[in-house]
Amino acid sequence: MNSAIRFILNAEEVSLSDFSPTETLLDYLRLRRRMTGTKEGCAEGDCGACTVLVGRLIDGRLVYESINACIRFIGSLHATHVVTVEHLAAKDGTLHPVQQAMVDCHGSQCGFCTPGFVMSLYGLWLSNAEPDRSEIELALQGNLCRCTGYEPIVKAAELVSQTRPSALFDPLERDRAEIMAKLWTLKSSSETIVVEKDGARSIIPGSVEDLAVALAEAPKATIVAGATDVGLWVTKQMRKLDPVIFINHLTELQQTEVDDAGITFGAGVTYAQAFETLLIEIPTLGDLIDRIGGAQVRNAGTLGGNIANGSPIGDTPPPLIALGASVTLRSTEGTRTLPVEDFFITYGKQDRRPGEFIEKILVPKPHEDAFFSVYKISKRRDEDISALCGAFYLMLDSEGRVGETRIAFGGMAATPKRARAVEAMLLGQPWSWGTVRQAHDAFDEDYQPLTDWRASAEYRSLTAKNLLTRFFLETAGAPVHLHRFETEEV
Repeated sequence: MNSAIRFILNAEEVSLSDFSPTETLLDYLRLRRRMTGTKEGCAEGDCGACTVLVGRLIDGRLVYESINACIRFIGSLHATHVVTVEHLAAKDGTLHPVQQAMVDCHGSQCGFCTPGFVMSLYGLWLSNAEPDRSEIELALQGNLCRCTGYEPIVKAAELVSQTRPSALFDPLERDRAEIMAKLWTLKSSSETIVVEKDGARSIIPGSVEDLAVALAEAPKATIVAGATDVGLWVTKQMRKLDPVIFINHLTELQQTEVDDAGITFGAGVTYAQAFETLLIEIPTLGDLIDRIGGAQVRNAGTLGGNIANGSPIGDTPPPLIALGASVTLRSTEGTRTLPVEDFFITYGKQDRRPGEFIEKILVPKPHEDAFFSVYKISKRRDEDISALCGAFYLMLDSEGRVGETRIAFGGMAATPKRARAVEAMLLGQPWSWGTVRQAHDAFDEDYQPLTDWRASAEYRSLTAKNLLTRFFLETAGAPVHLHRFETEEV
């Protein structure tokens, strides 16, 4: 058993054995290392001022992804390459082309947000040689600028795509082989790492088997993958977490398999990793992924974490329930599988026994004759929390009657929940406006939503009914292959 994590910070190898489970990368950079280019704005992963790149080995490749340093814990950095804005310029002070483009296009005024924008654009520049306007805007979803506006920043991204320096100039291109070799060495060790500071422990298991053992020994431990939710427990609620088990490095939990049964995602598969598979196999669900947070959140947040946290406004549970997805839980005693809808018991309580963790999620592909749609309702299109999210699955029989349907909503109850009374009103009935209109009344049996700052109870109830109407209008007389997802704003 080891007692230190090792990672690379810019060009320096770091070994750390004196951090608490909830020390963030942002605090480490600013307070310990005095690297103040990375800023703190919102401290919740929304504004992007804290954006850095984290490189990791994925399927034999070195991939750099933008993440929010403000909610990323130090314990999740083992065997990674952390890149900050200080690493971009040449030793003689010559700006990196991404930085120079921001200057040339007047993409900065007060400058507070600028390093975060630079890092997001740098991540895009590394992965996409010729991004179009939509790809640039997608890369900037998680960055907020309050004074310049986005047009000059987008122009900077377009300009820099036309100018790529030689590999000798760019530090990540120049040193890629060397960095990969170092990360392979760090990743090759399968030892469990335990770091203790002031009586609080960070546990980085060497394998999934070690994870099960660690959780059996500490069943009340907090499991952290991307920390896109747990991070806010610390930065906003000031919660003390001990012990914390970090799992984002476990490749066994990051596998995706597609077969006749559907898509099996390891619980550690991030939104970004799942996106391409879903866009091919279940396009409607794939399109929803781009509405979850910004790029930094999608690069860190995981499908398993979105389910495990049990939030009533999580975006993926409603469509997973509508598709009939199931989760497999694992412990030292073995595994068990249950439908996603049965995993949620009540607010803050899930069907997870002591020592269990979510190992994988099976998502059945919609039948070729099925209709499936998802609608996310939020105050703004990008990087916003749902007021409600509705998912609809429908199969008609040969006479045009409803043979099978599953309807699920988030934001309408204490947990993601099926609309069983509505489903009962639809089953066996003609798929017609009359049937849908009668089913509206059943929503009040299924849901008694709350009023909060996102939406009133009345608004949620009316919108849920309207979404059923919308689903009917989109499917009535439509081709059987319906993969449609549009923005719904309030």
